[in-house]
Amino acid sequence: MNDEIIGLITFGLLVVAIVAGMRFSEERFDKSTKETVKLAVSLVSTMSALVLGLLVSSAKSSYDTVRSEVIEMSAKAVFVDRLLQGYGPDAAEARTRLREAMEANMNRLWPQEARRSGDLTPPAEAGNAFYLALQNLTPKDDIQRSLKTETISSAIDIGKVRTLLLAQSVPSVSMVMLVVLVSWLVIIFFSFSMLAPINGPAIVALVISALSVCGAIALILELDRPFGGLIGLSSEPMRNALVQIGK
Repeated sequence: MNDEIIGLITFGLLVVAIVAGMRFSEERFDKSTKETVKLAVSLVSTMSALVLGLLVSSAKSSYDTVRSEVIEMSAKAVFVDRLLQGYGPDAAEARTRLREAMEANMNRLWPQEARRSGDLTPPAEAGNAFYLALQNLTPKDDIQRSLKTETISSAIDIGKVRTLLLAQSVPSVSMVMLVVLVSWLVIIFFSFSMLAPINGPAIVALVISALSVCGAIALILELDRPFGGLIGLSSEPMRNALVQIGK
């Protein structure tokens, strides 16, 4: 389901909880009842805060990990290109294939179509052509043999990082935890509105609070989608690598 739709559904549920809670006036409750409700809401609020913090931490950790892997892949590609440059003119085809593979990667991860999630599947054709070009290199001395060995090792590392990106494409945010969190939030806002006076400032405060909570949930879902959405990863590291590759 789209992240924005989940945010809107959550906000709608919280507004319904606020309206439903206001049907109960605090004047109907005695002091002991109010204190009991406040204690119960405090407990649920604490648990909700813990779960919300856990989800934010999990999503941010996943986002940072993917970002580090993109930077690592870009840096290793530049390093491989420098090794091939040191190998000599015979590696010209391999350098060309490397650039094509990196371009294919960038086009898959950051497609030009607006608001479309990137394709994490490695570009097999371009990648295979690059590895084949490396294997076809015929070293003429010990230096070229050493460069070829190091280049192949670094190229394999790039392939491992690229495969790791695909393996990590599974959402890090548990939908069960998200559903439980939204349920707790509905209870909290119902209780808040039940104890709140029915006037403009109180209603505005509750609605703003609901918007803030929904914004936090939307942020969690956006962080869990690093190659799409409003705060997706920047393609700048890979673009910078492409500028250097082949020079």
